[in-house]
Amino acid sequence: MASIKRLLIGGVAALAVNACYGPMAFAQQAGDGSEAAAPQIITSVAVEGNQRIETATVLAYVAIQPGEPFSPERIDIALKTLFATGFFANVEFEQRGQTLVVKVAENPTVNQVLFEGNSAVTKDKLEKEVQIKPRSWFTQNRVQADIRRMQEVYRRSGKFAANIVPKIKVLPSNRVDLIFEINEGRTTGIRKVNFIGNQAFSDSRLKSVVVTQESEWWRFFSSKDNYDPDKLEYDREQLRKFYLNEGHYDFRVKSAVAELTPDQKDFFVTYAVEEGPKYTFGDITVNTKNSKLSGDVLRAFIPIRSGAMFERDLVEKAIESITFAAGSSGYAFVDVRPRETADRDNRKVNIVFDVDEGPRVYVERIDVIGNTATLDQVIRRELRLAEGDAFNRVLIDRSKNRVKALGFFKEVEIEEKPGSLPDRTVVEVKVEEQATGELAFSVGYASQEAYNFAVSISQRNLRGRGQFLRFRVETSSRTKNIDIRFTEPRFMGRNIAAGIDIFSVEQDYLREAGFLTNSTGFGLRGGFPLAEDRSLGFRYTYRNDTNEIPSVSCFNADGTPLLDASALCRSLGKTTTSLAGYSFNWDRRNDPRRPTRGFDISLSQDFAGVGTGVKYHRTEFQGGIYRGLFPGWRASATLNAGHIAGWDGDTIRVNDRFFKGGQSFRGFEIAGIGPRTVFSVRDPDSTQPNGLSQTVRTVYGDALGGKTYGIASFELTVPTPLPESYGISAALFLDVGTLGGLDPIDKVKGDINYGTYQNTRDGLALRASAGLSVNWVSPFGPVRFDFSNPFLKQDYDKAETFRFSTATNF
Repeated sequence: MASIKRLLIGGVAALAVNACYGPMAFAQQAGDGSEAAAPQIITSVAVEGNQRIETATVLAYVAIQPGEPFSPERIDIALKTLFATGFFANVEFEQRGQTLVVKVAENPTVNQVLFEGNSAVTKDKLEKEVQIKPRSWFTQNRVQADIRRMQEVYRRSGKFAANIVPKIKVLPSNRVDLIFEINEGRTTGIRKVNFIGNQAFSDSRLKSVVVTQESEWWRFFSSKDNYDPDKLEYDREQLRKFYLNEGHYDFRVKSAVAELTPDQKDFFVTYAVEEGPKYTFGDITVNTKNSKLSGDVLRAFIPIRSGAMFERDLVEKAIESITFAAGSSGYAFVDVRPRETADRDNRKVNIVFDVDEGPRVYVERIDVIGNTATLDQVIRRELRLAEGDAFNRVLIDRSKNRVKALGFFKEVEIEEKPGSLPDRTVVEVKVEEQATGELAFSVGYASQEAYNFAVSISQRNLRGRGQFLRFRVETSSRTKNIDIRFTEPRFMGRNIAAGIDIFSVEQDYLREAGFLTNSTGFGLRGGFPLAEDRSLGFRYTYRNDTNEIPSVSCFNADGTPLLDASALCRSLGKTTTSLAGYSFNWDRRNDPRRPTRGFDISLSQDFAGVGTGVKYHRTEFQGGIYRGLFPGWRASATLNAGHIAGWDGDTIRVNDRFFKGGQSFRGFEIAGIGPRTVFSVRDPDSTQPNGLSQTVRTVYGDALGGKTYGIASFELTVPTPLPESYGISAALFLDVGTLGGLDPIDKVKGDINYGTYQNTRDGLALRASAGLSVNWVSPFGPVRFDFSNPFLKQDYDKAETFRFSTATNF
């Protein structure tokens, strides 16, 4: 360390000495004291002291050639040039006769850069800020510059007291290890956030607008309560946006000041604001130079009405609406410029939108970028425009949604770029691939310690062709399932989806409903679009079912059926199902993954008894409405309903009925609601006034499923106080529904033995539960926690207060 400092000090001293006294050193004196008329000529230039830098490199920077005279001015320039390279700690020039000698002492090279004492800021983040890298030249100026950059990083993290001291470890061969010793100090928080001059809005309302927050013990996951001057500037902009959206056109932030508390640990942050009066929208006009685009027509697309309160966001939305309307007419590169004029006497803001439409534009070329796994054709077949078509903004947005709906990409962006001619545009489709294979498993936990576990492996983009293949092996407390599913989205190159399913399923509903079912079979599927947002699908399924009821005796001692023993006995034995059906889908959501407006509807009907087997018809409906409320807030209302009924005198067997609960009805176990067998144990020695024995115990038996169900779910996605990088989101939910409607023959009443009475409880009574769903994008995949409170239920229902599920992508 000391030797390095001496070199640096020596270099600075040599620069000063040579700069001040260099001319005197090379002046040649005549014998009588007068200067010689002719300077001496340099015959050679030599370099001494260089170790790693080639002599030719040093001479190239000196730029003095033999044959030139000794010139103090030239040598001074060479001296400064060599120091400017950063290669040298010291440089001296010496005249030996007619030889110019350049003496250099090289700066050491950095062997490695180390950080000690850092915990609040990661090593990777510090390395991005440090410019000195291994094998680079060491200079004190570069070290100090790196320290300033690192201190800025700590300042943005609220560590204003961070102290960074550089240490040098000298190594052989003129190398050094650079060690930054860091004392981070405590985090500087925000003691209080104050507002001065606000009258229209309270301090608490404005605190929800700014990013800077007061330090509280529960904000240990947040960095918003750390003082950062950059946040103050951002807060000024946030306040301005807020007030402009509330009609305060003249609003301004006069100052934003941060002052240290007397104990030097925190800051007081004070915003002085000038609100001004509220304004309304005045006259709204659209001027366009293109006769093919009417200003009056464009005005109809603007979401602004004269007399309404002024909102800055509506001006931005108006620009987007005009751009969209012009793009729908084929004008891709319109320039919309709003001119605002404030009428302060009447407190109105008049706006003129100047629209420069440009020429009508055609698609010259479509480029697909970023698809490393997915074939181009898979993306291009979802686009609603082709090369040579007139540019249309509506079709661009529709294409973007269709590509996103594939589910193959994390991000999808479509940009327009100028083409080779003014009336040509290049459409650039940028995609970012995401994992389309999935290794999924789910775990459920109920209040009665029931559980389930399922594993499946699937690929939604097989070979990059958009094909779907799933192989699932499910084993849990109630299901053993092996199935293979394959779907080709473009069968024989046409816009027809086709698929095949092969399955073998064993469902154990012994705990929930008292029966076992083994099903083996196959299914064929096909579908095609009816319109841009509507499709129709057809299917055929053939399966063999075997129902077992081990816990109930269904036969007399002589082997004859004992049909009155249990409603389940009617479902005992082997059956065949030959089923054909269709489904209609209508999807008007603006985003298939996180919709903020629109709806989707699905209607399916199946007809069993095609040629053979059991006979029934089944109808199911699914629909949802979605709405974005505020940033981070989304609301949805969904409805699921279904009905199944036999025909030609056939009844519905237990394995074909609907069972609801678990994820299909939060707050209740799987098969936790609906018709159920109830046993009343009576005391024969006690008699009530009605002549019946007194019931001493009630036992709730098996779930029987239902023929009719309806479940409505209302969900409000809310922002969490945690940073977005944590990947945690939450939603409040309310589920309301019912299940019931057994065939009369499946309802059993009567004594089954001495003192025990069996009754089938069935009724379309409402159930309801409310709670919180927490979703976490964890390092091993998305995780979901459901916390439920079933506040409306029947005494024979089985409630569930917690459920956990997860899936892992690959």
